[in-house]
Amino acid sequence: MVTIDNIKLLKEKLSEERKQTKKIGFVPTMGALHDGHISLVKRSISENDITVVSVFLNPTQFNNARDFETYPRDLDRDLRLLFEAGADYVFAPTVEEIYPKDEPRQSPFDLGRVAEVMEGKHRPGHFAGVAEVVSKLFRIVEPDKAYFGEKDFQQIAVIRRMLSLMPDVSIEIIPCEIVREKDGLAMSSRNTRLNEDERRSAPFIYKALRHGVELFRKGASVEEVYKAVIEQIDQTPHLKVEYFSIVDGESLEDIKCWEESRVPVGCITVYCGEVRLIDHIHFTS
Repeated sequence: MVTIDNIKLLKEKLSEERKQTKKIGFVPTMGALHDGHISLVKRSISENDITVVSVFLNPTQFNNARDFETYPRDLDRDLRLLFEAGADYVFAPTVEEIYPKDEPRQSPFDLGRVAEVMEGKHRPGHFAGVAEVVSKLFRIVEPDKAYFGEKDFQQIAVIRRMLSLMPDVSIEIIPCEIVREKDGLAMSSRNTRLNEDERRSAPFIYKALRHGVELFRKGASVEEVYKAVIEQIDQTPHLKVEYFSIVDGESLEDIKCWEESRVPVGCITVYCGEVRLIDHIHFTS
């Protein structure tokens, strides 16, 4: 495994790989890796000749300074996990490398409605920062495929929208299933910030979502499912729903009845103590 913090050197190395007609898979991360990240890396390894993983905590996508300051960081551990997983290249740049002070910031993408609802509404500027850094990374790595965890359901839609505005870039986006702890909690780097009591409460987010699917299968309306999920979570110690949206899985627009969507999805953000956790579930018969 080769670890690189320089854009020019990484591009040179990957150019040599492409000359040998090798297919390149890419897994962008913000570090603090867990088994969910590693599952993306292993899938990339299975589907490509070369796998590149970026470890970069991007400041422009944090609309909350404290969230950025408290985000877990452990590059040595990340590198060890990536070496054990079999990654070929790790790109671990500094902020100055990605955003040089003498280089003007790129114009924001017109991301449209998919970036304005849910997380976009509650975290102004977040997706503009995501699109900015991911577009930079895509142009640096130039992968054939890029792998993203479905826990960040809305982010995948935003990245696809971004790519539609980059006609000179051709990358296949590979969404990968959520990896969960044994008790159902979606794996997240933020989980390490939970204390023991909060960690015991956190799995009730997914339990409430599954309860919502059970109600859906029994014929409950969208409004009934919406109210039941929020009530169950808010009655759990340490948990408070920030928002719960039942949306069309393609447009991400709210639905009022199940017939309005071929792929209804429940997307939720919950504060567990001071830690902000996201999850989602598909409503299927």
